[in-house]
This record gives sequence, structure tokens and C-alpha cells, in this order.
Amino acid sequence: MPEDHSEITLDLSGLLCPLPVLRARKRLQSMAPGHVLKVIATDPMSAIDMPHFCSEQGHTLLEQASEGEALIFRIRRK
Repeated sequence: MPEDHSEITLDLSGLLCPLPVLRARKRLQSMAPGHVLKVIATDPMSAIDMPHFCSEQGHTLLEQASEGEALIFRIRRK
């Protein structure tokens, strides 16, 4: 399915909990509704924290994947 909205990548590699979620929240606040944020994180807790954050804030977690030590999240802003 083609996406009409731009995707912004936010590399948070090396940051530990709670910084990945806090930085993702800050970036999402400055984005237009419907736009997609791709987050790259290396903190293993992000696998739990990022889906919980999306659920609590009403954002849509489009994808959660891993590439080596990196965790990749694609989040559509509410």
C-alpha cells in the first residue's frame, strides 16, 4: 500500500530507557497527524516501552522489527 505521508527517521542508537521513548515523543509532537516516524533503538527495553507508549498516546505502531542489535519501529502519529 503506497503511503501518502513522508517518513522521518530518528536514530536513537546507544540511548537507554527512558530516553528513546522521550525523544520519540518529542519528535512526534512536532510532526503532522498521519506522518510516520521510523525509530531505530538499541536499548532492549524499547521492545516493551515503544509499543506501550504508542498504545497510551494513541499513535499507531505500524511495524516492530529487529536488524541485528537494532530495534526498528514505524509509528504513525495520531
